[in-house]
Amino acid sequence: MIPIAIQQYLRRHRVPFERYAHARAVSATELVDVLNVPGWRVAKSVIVKANRQPWIVVVPALATVDLNQVRDILGVHTVRLAAESEFVDHFPGCEVGAEPPFGELYGLPVAVDESLSLNERLLFRAGSHEEALELRFQDFARLEWPLVASFIHPLTKERDTRGSYSSSMDEGSGASA
Repeated sequence: MIPIAIQQYLRRHRVPFERYAHARAVSATELVDVLNVPGWRVAKSVIVKANRQPWIVVVPALATVDLNQVRDILGVHTVRLAAESEFVDHFPGCEVGAEPPFGELYGLPVAVDESLSLNERLLFRAGSHEEALELRFQDFARLEWPLVASFIHPLTKERDTRGSYSSSMDEGSGASA
């Protein structure tokens, strides 16, 4: 179930959204599969620590975060994936691994890969491994005022059969959370 705080947040700001109930999907790749949508349509939240500040970094489901790019864009000395114990308390009512990209609601800054800004709509987990939300990117940007920049590992221009971009890098070579 999507936490009440998220539903109230969206309603309070008059952001229309669609809810999608689905079979349990713990990873972003599983979410792509159970919803039967192209990977570029699904966004995932990756929690990083930039110096000591946690950030929500939002990338396409099948992409990996280039932590060096994030470091350079944020102008900090160190960026690393946050350990679960470092962020679980920031997302009350949410299942671990289903953190939504709503930094304003949870008191965290948000950075979105620019490739997602090209989509009319964002589809993502919102606190639950069994429900997803979809809303217009324009509404998301108005709500969150995210930093929009390019910080995913390079992707090839060829798409797989589901319309997802194939990575030109080894799948295990980057931050993928």
